[in-house]
Amino acid sequence: MKEESSSLLLRAEEAIESADLLLKGGYLADSISRAYYAMFYIAEALLNEKDLSFSKHGNVHGAFGEHYIKTGIFDKKYHKWFLEAFSRRIASDYDVSARFQASSVKTMIDQAWDFLQAAKDYLSK
Repeated sequence: MKEESSSLLLRAEEAIESADLLLKGGYLADSISRAYYAMFYIAEALLNEKDLSFSKHGNVHGAFGEHYIKTGIFDKKYHKWFLEAFSRRIASDYDVSARFQASSVKTMIDQAWDFLQAAKDYLSK
């Protein structure tokens, strides 16, 4: 695994741990943001392994789908979770009237852990 990919996965793990701490503190919107960014870093790490890098979130979403979902390397649930997390992150960051349930935020964090483990398993082969 490339050094940058490893660093991105470490950053993802730290983001998930932060999301969990924020959730426990009742900071749901901030927890959502950290959980999304964890998934974003995971996707970036995977794309980095293919020498791909993008500056826009939408490009990362699309390239992850193209290179890892359409090819069958990863289950399509990971792309679905990633896109849902992005939508929730946008709402949590920009919609002051948005309300979130702790249980759904916890599910998002669990999905980020699952995605991280799947990426680590794939990259360790």
